[in-house]
Amino acid sequence: MQKLSPIEVNEICDELGETYPKSIEQVHGGDIHSAWQIEFSNKKVFLKKNIRNKKFLEFEKYCLQNLRKYINQENLVIPEVIAYKSIKNVEILLIEWIDMDNFDQKKLGIGLGEMHLKSSESNPKMFGYPVEGFIGMTDQKKGWEDNWIDCFLKLRIIPQLLNLKSTILDKEIINKVKEKIKSELLNHKPINALVHGDLWSGNAGMDKSGRGVIFDPSSWWADNEVDIAMTKLFGGFRQEFYEEYHRIFPKKTGFEKRIIIYNFYHILNHANMFGGAYIKQVKDYVKEILNM
Repeated sequence: MQKLSPIEVNEICDELGETYPKSIEQVHGGDIHSAWQIEFSNKKVFLKKNIRNKKFLEFEKYCLQNLRKYINQENLVIPEVIAYKSIKNVEILLIEWIDMDNFDQKKLGIGLGEMHLKSSESNPKMFGYPVEGFIGMTDQKKGWEDNWIDCFLKLRIIPQLLNLKSTILDKEIINKVKEKIKSELLNHKPINALVHGDLWSGNAGMDKSGRGVIFDPSSWWADNEVDIAMTKLFGGFRQEFYEEYHRIFPKKTGFEKRIIIYNFYHILNHANMFGGAYIKQVKDYVKEILNM
């Protein structure tokens, strides 16, 4: 278990202009980083610490700051970045602490739709992302493509397939899957939006006033449907969330098929990170895609 050293606590106090904290409590739940709630006399902050060689928290900082440009804070909250420090292989990210509650998910659906809409209206010319990132612990490639199919395949699906053990899928099957994805997306007109990128129920919630909250992003400029697809992968999103979101973005023809195609990225990633049952799921998804 990682700990916060007295030197790190003092640096945080200096950064915030605060005296020593009233309390420091470890927050459990994440697999990649250690985290704490730090309470001062007049505020709480959320601290994440990473001791791996990769700059996970620098990427998170970049994504949070980018997403916040496009939110309507009446409906959606994304934690504000307070400070980021990197010393050798230690990263520290300080962000706003948000008290969560269990309201309905109406504002979460509205807020996500508004974020996608406002970012798409900024007239993005390309799909992709300007910085190297991560999805879980896996690298998520940077780069730009003016074509959505090229972006999804070259920057997302193919890198995951290359990481997959060669015994799981043979080259012929991989080529068939890539061609099927191309053909299914060919007549689809994606809406290019800045997406959260890792939107499962563990990275979303509601605050004390009922506003939606999203955090721990792995953002990129992509078809807005990739976020909705991932909400369906592990469950936890309620009917009112989808109703409100689809008032802003009505479902398009082929939506259900694209959910499978877009979630194939996350299933591949889980298979690469964890193996086990996810290997079977990769094969199941391949069958579904080839039978479309």
